[in-house]
Amino acid sequence: MRRRTFISLLGAAAAWPLAGRAQQAAMPVIGVLNDYTEADPFGQAQLAAFRDELGKLGWTDARNVRIDGCRR
Repeated sequence: MRRRTFISLLGAAAAWPLAGRAQQAAMPVIGVLNDYTEADPFGQAQLAAFRDELGKLGWTDARNVRIDGCRR
């Protein structure tokens, strides 16, 4: 019985450092589709309002959510 206990403890000690290297949770991604150019003030105002509203809900770009902008 002591041999089995020793072997199980040895196996647990060998696996213990690997538990700290678990995969991190994936960050949520929001995709934004728009038809506006970078110089369009209306499009920039809409994107800023979108980011502000997300901020009010507790979502901040690059902190707890990633916002990807796509143009059609």
